[in-house]
Amino acid sequence: MSTENEAVAEVVAAVERTQRAKDAEGFLALFHPEALWTTAHGEVLIGLDAIAEFTRAVLPAAQWDGEVSYEVVHTRFLRPDVAAVKVRQVYHSAQGDTEGSPLYVMTRAEDGRWLLTACQNTEVRAGS
Repeated sequence: MSTENEAVAEVVAAVERTQRAKDAEGFLALFHPEALWTTAHGEVLIGLDAIAEFTRAVLPAAQWDGEVSYEVVHTRFLRPDVAAVKVRQVYHSAQGDTEGSPLYVMTRAEDGRWLLTACQNTEVRAGS
């Protein structure tokens, strides 16, 4: 795995860690200031301020009785500093697993960090 693939995968691992910990500030640190986020339920959030307002309201209060996991399924570098990353997101619970299928477009900042820049989280419906 290339160093850039590893760096992108680490961002996805950080998403998992911050989601599990319900760490809104850690999660928000992963975003580009001008990011675009579309939630699994279709809410469009433009800019870090809107993403922060939503995240701070929703993440700490999120209720799940199991674990969440994020797995990089595919990475395509559109340019050396832009990556499209397909992710498999699974919430494991006693009632059964539910799945999401996020697409994260990440950009590499001037300091070398990869940041979430344009993201769409899609709920996978049972039987799909």
